[in-house]
Amino acid sequence: MADKITMAGAINTALRDAMTADESVVVFGEDVGPLGGVFRVTDGLTRDFGENRCFDTPLAESGIVGMAVGMAMNGMRPVVEMQFDAFAYPAFEQITSHVAKLGNRTRGRLRLPMVIRVPYAGGVGGVEHHCDSSEAYYAHTAGLTVLTPATNADAYGLLRAAIASPDPVVFLEPKKHYFSKEEADLGIPVEPIGRAVVRRAGRDATLIAYGPSVPVALAAAEQATADGFDLGVVDLRSIVPFDDETVCAEVRRTGRAVVIAEAPGFASVASEIAARVGERCFHHLQAPVRRVTGFDIPYPAPKLEHHHLPGVDRIIDAVEDLQWEGIA
Repeated sequence: MADKITMAGAINTALRDAMTADESVVVFGEDVGPLGGVFRVTDGLTRDFGENRCFDTPLAESGIVGMAVGMAMNGMRPVVEMQFDAFAYPAFEQITSHVAKLGNRTRGRLRLPMVIRVPYAGGVGGVEHHCDSSEAYYAHTAGLTVLTPATNADAYGLLRAAIASPDPVVFLEPKKHYFSKEEADLGIPVEPIGRAVVRRAGRDATLIAYGPSVPVALAAAEQATADGFDLGVVDLRSIVPFDDETVCAEVRRTGRAVVIAEAPGFASVASEIAARVGERCFHHLQAPVRRVTGFDIPYPAPKLEHHHLPGVDRIIDAVEDLQWEGIA
């Protein structure tokens, strides 16, 4: 039976269940121990599993990830937290040079079953270094699986799948949804990593989104009905690997696509999605693929972020442009 739970609670439950099922799973990072993390996602894990299983580290992201690499090489399954999205950049060399490449470097003799949890994206009134959408960096780095949940049920299921994976996963958690409560049946096994899901079927255009942008896409699809538009919404769930099959099936059916993401649009994941759809669905498209993204600027001050983040009005404007281009 589905119970109401927050996304933070769903992630906490996933960590608890994984740690209970497998003693090799350990959780560590800055303030994740007795405090429970700045968002209280790891609340109670140190109390219930002990300081050897969930513990604090120094403020040294490169050291956190480097220690996780050594643990994963020697039979552990570390789950580390980068306290905020942009705080992970000091660990980027470790992630790109070692985490992503060690399996290939050793021709599969050494695998790294580790998860890097990253609270990411905006919507919480934070300043720069606290609201980056850094998914493109990880998606561009071959050797990393990149996941991001949009629902609380997926936050649980995808994290359990990530921890069980034999290879490294970057798990991007939309922080503005940490305390959103919804009904979620955490007992349903997640589909294999790499599967998108159609959250809403539509006839006129397909909205493609992931993580924090999915609820915005659904709200836009709902509001657009008043203007006579029937919009579908695809939730990617997995950025790498990418589910071309599900995405393209929906776009071929509607003939129009809008890609929605909080990150700046230039050289972005949204750009890659638009290119893939354009290449694979060219003869079915009735208009060019549109992108509705954050602007190509550093993350703005809190009082301006609502202008920066993709909103319902910008999405509907893009859909209206698609209809006009299709008629023209």
